[in-house]
Amino acid sequence: MLRYTVIFVILAIIAGIFGFGGIAAGAASIAKVLFFIFLVLFVISLISGRKSI
Repeated sequence: MLRYTVIFVILAIIAGIFGFGGIAAGAASIAKVLFFIFLVLFVISLISGRKSI
């Protein structure tokens, strides 16, 4: 999931350099959403991974 976030960020940077503002904004927003999904799943896996007795 984090891999796709990095891919979309790189795509947004390249599109921004070449002047495709709409594509860059779309790719950046997708990257942002994927990053937050990854962050939530990471926190959940940390919490569920702890086996407190």
